[in-house]
Amino acid sequence: MADTVSPKVRSRMMSGIRGKDTKPEMIVRRGLHALGFRFRLHDKHLPGKPDIVFPKFRAVIFVHGCFWHGHHCHLFKWPSTRTEFWLSKINRNQEVDARSESLLEKDKWRQCIVWECAVKGRAKLPLEELIAECARWLETDVVKLEIQGRDT
Repeated sequence: MADTVSPKVRSRMMSGIRGKDTKPEMIVRRGLHALGFRFRLHDKHLPGKPDIVFPKFRAVIFVHGCFWHGHHCHLFKWPSTRTEFWLSKINRNQEVDARSESLLEKDKWRQCIVWECAVKGRAKLPLEELIAECARWLETDVVKLEIQGRDT
């Protein structure tokens, strides 16, 4: 299917997509802050610059966009144009994610990945359930947690 907007408009639209302070990230941050958790944001000294860092718990949370990180859910669909570019881009994102996770694990940081599909779309989890799951995880010594939408 051909793109419905001009390349110039598409470029402007894509450049407006943020890498941090996204809506799903803000939802998770606000929910955890309301429960009394305090954290740092986007610590550039840690591999992958985690979205939310809890030094007290030696834990980090990544809030991944399903498209940008190639999650296999209803929110991800391979683009039908410029397929080589997108395949390379998304595969590279996944490689960077894997490397960052490995380095964090080596440094004994606990990690949680919250997928966008857990926060929005037809498979989303109830917000209270999502935040409660993150909060429970923070107070345990479980090393890894992945939270995704119901369909996945």
